[in-house]
Amino acid sequence: MKSILLTLICCGLFQPSFHFYIPGVAPVEFQDGDPVEVKAVKLTSVKTQLPYEYYDLPVHCVPPTGLKYKSENLGEILRGDRIVNTVYDVKMKQDNPCRVLCTQPNKNVELDAKASTLLAKRIKQDYFVHLLVDNLPCATKYPLLDREGFEYEHGYRLGYVREEKTYLNNYVRIILKYHKEGDSYRVVGFEVETRSVKSELFKADDKGNCAYDPASTTTEPQIVNDKGSTNVLMAYGVRWEESDIRWASRWDTYLAMSDVQIHWFSIINSLVVVFFLSGILTMIIIRTLRKDIARYNKDEDMEEAIEETGWKLVHGDVFRPPRNTTMLAALLGGGVQIFGMALVIIVFAMLGMLSPSSRGALITAACFLFVFMGLFAGFYSARIYKTMRGQRWKRAALLTATLYPSIIFGVCFLLNFFIWGNKSSGAVPFSTMMALLCMWFGISLPLVLLGYYFGYRKQPYEHPVRTNQIPRQVPEQMWYMNPFLCTMMAGVLPFGAMFIELFFIFSAIWENQYYYLFGFLFLVFVILLISCSQISIVMAYFQLCGEDYHWWWRSFIVSGGSAIYVFGYSIFYFVTKLEITEFVATLLYFGYTLLIVFTFWLLTGTIGFYAAYLFIRKIYGAVKID
Repeated sequence: MKSILLTLICCGLFQPSFHFYIPGVAPVEFQDGDPVEVKAVKLTSVKTQLPYEYYDLPVHCVPPTGLKYKSENLGEILRGDRIVNTVYDVKMKQDNPCRVLCTQPNKNVELDAKASTLLAKRIKQDYFVHLLVDNLPCATKYPLLDREGFEYEHGYRLGYVREEKTYLNNYVRIILKYHKEGDSYRVVGFEVETRSVKSELFKADDKGNCAYDPASTTTEPQIVNDKGSTNVLMAYGVRWEESDIRWASRWDTYLAMSDVQIHWFSIINSLVVVFFLSGILTMIIIRTLRKDIARYNKDEDMEEAIEETGWKLVHGDVFRPPRNTTMLAALLGGGVQIFGMALVIIVFAMLGMLSPSSRGALITAACFLFVFMGLFAGFYSARIYKTMRGQRWKRAALLTATLYPSIIFGVCFLLNFFIWGNKSSGAVPFSTMMALLCMWFGISLPLVLLGYYFGYRKQPYEHPVRTNQIPRQVPEQMWYMNPFLCTMMAGVLPFGAMFIELFFIFSAIWENQYYYLFGFLFLVFVILLISCSQISIVMAYFQLCGEDYHWWWRSFIVSGGSAIYVFGYSIFYFVTKLEITEFVATLLYFGYTLLIVFTFWLLTGTIGFYAAYLFIRKIYGAVKID
């Protein structure tokens, strides 16, 4: 999730004011009177976290020509999108104040007790309907209460509850904005206004037209009977408005940066953390470490120097291979794979190729990049495994290729049963599961094995000192060097450097918001990378000064300590921001959150391990060892 060049950083930070056509996406030209297709995506709710198909509710009438589902990419399927045609009849620049939605113009939709109860339940669960016109999602505009201006809510509410009565928004006013380009027109805006109107007030005729005035403010709403049958008439209106917004800028409405100051505050806060850590490191390396090395390299008073500090005393054991080398190499390989995927993803995201307008592109790219990064995971895992004197490289390669993906796949497969049980469109189809398994066993696993083969053939990393045959006894450690305390202390600063950005990421995942500020995310990632490296070096130095040479596993675990705080923050976010009350929604939230935390632990643990490893090789290479 990052870019390397400073110019890319600048482009990412100021992306909203710099517009260009997304590669592979071209504007659709319309002529006056051309049909403009309205497609349905899904129904979503923050309270349940379970998306449903548009036609899951019987009030949405099926087109007489039948349902035609759009061919979707992997990301759209995993998001629960099921893009399908609708009965909306919309033509370019042709207004229509009121028209009946269903195929039988003057007949109400008759809902039996079961269907009516389901509709009332969905309304009480705060479900939103999501539509598409020319790949542009609909949004509902609301005025801001604290200042002038408007904000946009994705989709429109299915209905509302007032005084313990449930009302259906059975009239949808579609407001489409167009921009003229030569002799043709382009759709640049899609807003909706909803109204609950008692069916008798529409006065529909046999041709499907109705006499309802959208400007009317005195309208009796349509009640949904949650204990019996309900008769409903669904209607819609269309209004076209000319706009100065150009096609390349039409997503600015959805991605309005109303919280820029918060992001900059996050960056400044993170930089303060990094400078604080850098100060500690500077004090250690310049003042303490250089003095140690200078003393150790003096011929005179060698014994006295050795007694003063302790990290050189363990030079004969510091590179002694740890226990469970196979597991450590597998975890590091998974971390390298995640790191490589994240790196390439943010590079392309900052270039605008994975913007929200490319539906599902981010998830699709992440899946494919992860499997192709198996080559690098195998190579670097093999090198560290050989350095730790591992002998069974085939077993280690197989574990590296299957450990992290099997945990992800296993948990998601289990959660998918609960989603299936609720008949949600978020359930991954069996064919998609088979495709993911083919990607895993057909691409990722062979690439990991190939990377392991070449990595294990190379020479192990060179160490500046030899390892003694008899291990040195580790003295009793100070109380503050307890592994748990070290992990908690090491996790505070990296988490403090990124917790504000974490809020926006969680909002994008759990509240159906768009996340696109990859320039800010890049800076936060770089700060996280630096802070994890720095804290890992500091903790490794203190550990070696205590003559404890078991740093291999500890550097990995301690560096991932911020994952504990991420999990703690997820609980805080669940309690304070979300209104989830159902068991399945709670299970989904914490199930997916645990996967996020585990992934984050692998990523930060790998970063910290390699930082500590390079640091230890450097300091022991700088002293003379007899």
